[in-house]
Amino acid sequence: MWPCLPFQVTLADGLARRSTLTSPTSEARSSNALSRFQLFPFAALSASYFAHIGFFNPYLPLWLKDLGFSITIIALLTAVQAATRVLAPYGWGWLSDHTGERVKLLRFCAGAALICSAGLLVEGSVVWIAVVLLLMFIHTSAMMPMSEAALAHLVSTDQGFDSRRYGRVRLWGSLGFLVTVFVAGAWFEVQGMQSFPAWSVGSLVLLNLSVWWLPNRKEVVHHDDERPSVMPVLRQRKVQWFFATVFFHVLSHIGIYVFFSLYLDELGYSKTMIGVLWAVSVAAEIVWFFTQSRWLPKFSLSMWMFICAAAMVLRMVLTTWAAEWLWALLFAQVLHALTFATHHTACIALLSHHFPGRLRGRGQALYASIGYGVPGVLGALVGGALSDALGLSSVYAVSIVTAVLACVSAWQCMRQHAKP
Repeated sequence: MWPCLPFQVTLADGLARRSTLTSPTSEARSSNALSRFQLFPFAALSASYFAHIGFFNPYLPLWLKDLGFSITIIALLTAVQAATRVLAPYGWGWLSDHTGERVKLLRFCAGAALICSAGLLVEGSVVWIAVVLLLMFIHTSAMMPMSEAALAHLVSTDQGFDSRRYGRVRLWGSLGFLVTVFVAGAWFEVQGMQSFPAWSVGSLVLLNLSVWWLPNRKEVVHHDDERPSVMPVLRQRKVQWFFATVFFHVLSHIGIYVFFSLYLDELGYSKTMIGVLWAVSVAAEIVWFFTQSRWLPKFSLSMWMFICAAAMVLRMVLTTWAAEWLWALLFAQVLHALTFATHHTACIALLSHHFPGRLRGRGQALYASIGYGVPGVLGALVGGALSDALGLSSVYAVSIVTAVLACVSAWQCMRQHAKP
């Protein structure tokens, strides 16, 4: 058996479970080979999806700026993506649970997003761009929660969450992001931002190709009278503190997701260097995903969330007050290995623990909504207002505060998980 990450979240239990892992038998090795074969399509989907995200999220604000929009309008338009994550993932998750056609829904979402992206090729007003982005994001925002739920199920065993296999699949997403964020930065530096819509269409073509590689397996249909309720899980204090930690942690990240490229551009960094700085963070992320099975068993999952939140405080301090020094920004971006990659894996593992079986899809949808939807909308809108009033650096100063709140929440989460 490959090393698995135990679902027990106390340090002693985690290390004890780790010590019981044994070498794989020939039957287990055969099962492992089959599982690896099953994971290839998920790796391709992850690579193509994050290749699309790798150019779209960093350079959308710069394209909108090139069109002449103010920072407030840019913040509103970028908030559309987060707004769709508030409700859309749960709606798609319910539909996939109800029909069992998760792969068909993924294919539909990818195809619809591609058709909608053609609207960016048409020169239009703010309202037109907002409508096009809304239609695109309604479909793309559902794809990762559905595929993550399927992947988490595939890499989970009786012994826990297989962090090694999950990391090996997820690193392909990071590689896809790395390639496009770097190549697109160099391209836009020379050619300008006019080709941004064409990049959008092209990246979604690749996404559609990968989603058709997924095996078309219909899952067991869970009708309403068969499905357990999520409310008993959500009433648990440990789960409430978990979602509070996720909320504040991702809220701190919004300054990076929405305003980082604009911030660097304002400080005088070239588009190529902006791409390099994004690429550094993703390279650190890749290293973590490739090696995380060595490090994750050393602490409990909730302890890792606290460590990640503390690293987030340091990252925001450096980004706020040391951004004029390239070495400081480079170090801050390397911390992405903790503030995103480690945090994300710990969250997926905890979600698989608290929302098992028929709760898994809705657990992932709640994670997308509470963790990325609501913080994304709030961060983009408040950040846009702050930027107009006090400058872009004020966004990162506020992010320090939200990162501290994430630390407090993570500490409480750790205490709750330590209780028997």
